[in-house]
Amino acid sequence: MRSSEVWEGVSRIPHRGLLRATGVGDEEFGRPFIAVVNSYSEIVPGHVHLRELAQHVKQGVREAGGVPFEVNTIAICDGIAMGHAGMRYSLPSRELIADSVEAVVEAHRFDGMVLLTNCDKITPGMLMAAARIDIPSIVVTGGPMKSGVFKGRKVGILELFEAVGSLEKELMTPEEARQLEAVACPGPGSCNGLFTANTMAILTEAMGMSLPGTATTHAVDGRKKVLARAAGRMVVELVRRSIRPSDVMKPEAFENAITVDLALGGSTNSILHLQAVASEAGVDLGLEVFDRLSESTPQLCELVPSGVHTMEDLDRAGGVPALMAELSEYLHLDALTVTGRTVGENIAEAKVLDREVIRPVSSPVRPRGGISVLWGTLAPEGSVVKTAAVPKGIRVFEGEARVFDCEEDAVEALRSGSIQEGSVVVVRYEGPKGGPGMREMLTITATVVGMGLGESVALVTDGRFSGATRGICVGHVSPEAAECGPIALVEDGDLVRVDLPKKRLDLLVPEEELEDRKARWRPPEKPLKGYLRRYSRHVSSASKGAVWVDG
Repeated sequence: MRSSEVWEGVSRIPHRGLLRATGVGDEEFGRPFIAVVNSYSEIVPGHVHLRELAQHVKQGVREAGGVPFEVNTIAICDGIAMGHAGMRYSLPSRELIADSVEAVVEAHRFDGMVLLTNCDKITPGMLMAAARIDIPSIVVTGGPMKSGVFKGRKVGILELFEAVGSLEKELMTPEEARQLEAVACPGPGSCNGLFTANTMAILTEAMGMSLPGTATTHAVDGRKKVLARAAGRMVVELVRRSIRPSDVMKPEAFENAITVDLALGGSTNSILHLQAVASEAGVDLGLEVFDRLSESTPQLCELVPSGVHTMEDLDRAGGVPALMAELSEYLHLDALTVTGRTVGENIAEAKVLDREVIRPVSSPVRPRGGISVLWGTLAPEGSVVKTAAVPKGIRVFEGEARVFDCEEDAVEALRSGSIQEGSVVVVRYEGPKGGPGMREMLTITATVVGMGLGESVALVTDGRFSGATRGICVGHVSPEAAECGPIALVEDGDLVRVDLPKKRLDLLVPEEELEDRKARWRPPEKPLKGYLRRYSRHVSSASKGAVWVDG
């Protein structure tokens, strides 16, 4: 065991003394030392309950004969960081999380770890660390939030963001907005729809890094505590059997995760995160893989924001195991998981319990996956659209560009009424380098929908969209504006075409005109300091997962 490096032998007398100070007794030296890596935070709704959940993980570790040590990492709430300068720190925090987990776990030579997480960047950051460190590991996601109820219908964070636009258009009264605000987020957990947090929890389970049922068991459900204890016991077994993330996170596991993502129509952020985790695992996961799988994978679910079903409905319908059982012909069933069994063995008894929530393969929501990769003259290295959230009937959208160099200016133009129906709103210099930090743009997309423009205005950006986004929204445009990608050369009035059937995103401007604009192009100067300055210098393109690279 690795932990013997810190306690075994005469030279480790000081180390044992320090460990005894934490409460380690004679009988515990020689048992597996397990890190319970907790991202508990009092400002993140998805994480406020993780301190209690950690106690159940530690109980399970002890029951299996291990010695648990709770350690910590950071967490940022994307909803609270949304729409202002704070969002620039959200995606970059993923790299900090991975680095901090690596540092504390490697420094103390733990034998295994349970990664206790829940939200957008925290879960992929933890998975990156698991792949990098490669000691026996298991992920426990904290579970979704229950839906609120307003005027007899389920509501959540999406309705709150869209309420802003509805107030602007006087489609809702201030008193109604206040009442909605009071009930939409009723307690702990990740926001109630298929947004990025829940998408990543589902994909973690689909790739075999968490126990079956973990992703959809809600934060306030007693089953979550049972699963936490089971994970604590299981990680000790993984140590004894020497089953590591590299045994689980193979190419087949990533393809399983992508297939589940496409069948659900999950958040487009999942592409960035799966690429980042795959990079740490030594797996090549280019956009072409997503594109190839999207051609063959049917979409079987319509969850909020693209449909009416919530995470409660998916859980009631049988959760991820039931969905994977329905998708079994599209999956690598022999892929190993942290249960010590294969995917096929894990889902052998799973059944779909509600066919309205999980449609049969023979009668899908759509014959193709809910996420598409678009290439074209505006996105030579690719861009991403959540086709599941595009209004039905819209396959091609062409309009004149309205160009903005930051999200705030675009939102102000929308609220002032200066954006006309039929426009393509282009928001640039919001990419990984140019933002920096590749901000999510739920504020602008929710404003568009809230103002009743969801079917008549398209949004195109080198930034990214929230998993809660719906509408004609194309993000991750690469190369980004800060690297003089074509999006940097768009001018007001240019025609932009989004063609979903052909998977194209095109700027309809003659090449010679673009060459002339490129010769005159100068990037805007943004004074940066601290972490964002370092991040902007090292981050790669969104087409490669926006990962930190050397140099």
